[in-house]
Amino acid sequence: MPPGNIYGFTMKTIDGKEKPLSDYQGQVLLIVNVASRCGYTPQYKDLEQVYRKYSSQGFQILAFPTNNFGGQEPGSDEEIKEFCSTNYDVTFDLFSKISVKGNDQHPLYRYITTESPFPGEVKWNFQKYLVDRKGNIVAMFSSRVKPTDKDVVERIEALLKEKS
Repeated sequence: MPPGNIYGFTMKTIDGKEKPLSDYQGQVLLIVNVASRCGYTPQYKDLEQVYRKYSSQGFQILAFPTNNFGGQEPGSDEEIKEFCSTNYDVTFDLFSKISVKGNDQHPLYRYITTESPFPGEVKWNFQKYLVDRKGNIVAMFSSRVKPTDKDVVERIEALLKEKS
């Protein structure tokens, strides 16, 4: 039985530590699957920009590296962390590489793609899910939509104004 929201999951950080997503309770989240060798990889810069602007207001980004699309994330967790730090000065939360689709799909993404209001297979790297302060997925943005796009920013700002 899936949990009622994303807080029922525990994930492994890029450093190998277990992190319950319940630690993010009361915050607005952007969940995104990422890759280092994708045409959308420069979105790391946009993600970091949005994170730095809103993190003090209760906004977090949860980035999940995946090698599901075109083998565009072949690196180890250590290599991914180094790439993100060196090239994009990433300070938001990176997690251990997972599968976001297929037979080995991680349970978090199984929940997102089957139990959320936005069902369906993840289409490509840098697909984004916006989560409200109660742990509910309230929006989905395709890979083509940058984190700095007006629609994304307006949704984040509106959710930050809501009380948990």
